[in-house]
Amino acid sequence: MSELLASYERILLEKLKNDDQAAFTIIFTKYYQDLVRFSFSFTRDSDASEEIVQEVFLKFWENRNSFVIHNSLKSFLLKAVQNRSIDSLRHVHVTHKYAAVILEHPDLSENDTENYILHSELEANLNHALEKIPAQYAEAFRMSRIETLSYLEISQKLGISVRTVEVRISKALSFLRQELKDFLLIVILYFQLFY
Repeated sequence: MSELLASYERILLEKLKNDDQAAFTIIFTKYYQDLVRFSFSFTRDSDASEEIVQEVFLKFWENRNSFVIHNSLKSFLLKAVQNRSIDSLRHVHVTHKYAAVILEHPDLSENDTENYILHSELEANLNHALEKIPAQYAEAFRMSRIETLSYLEISQKLGISVRTVEVRISKALSFLRQELKDFLLIVILYFQLFY
């Protein structure tokens, strides 16, 4: 990046941190289309890509007083869009798996309200059950099932072996199956979605 461009970016960011909406508009206009194209390279969905970039800019504006940019503004925005695009792909993957389970078990979709209540109850009971097991088991379970991280990603984040991750999640699942036996059908489906 040239010295002039770097200086211009610093001025824009300083104005942004002082709640200057015109500075935000300049940044948005300058990078929006490139960021949408970049997101599309992950999502292959133009509507999703536009939504992702708009979310990134919204968060950028909301956190304008606290963000830290180590390299260039463009690098910062590209990384944010990349992360959000990958999260979106993970969500789509989970949604497709859920739809497949519903197709295999049509009785589950007969009463949406009842299923929603059961899901809410399961979530509350799941959180309660996770509080009863050792913190490292609960942490590994949440990272795998809720954050949808792979065992390798979990091992890297926690600084432990993949085998240790497997053991922790296995122990968490064993305990949860027992603790949530009243919700057995939903638990089975939950584990089919995420296990």
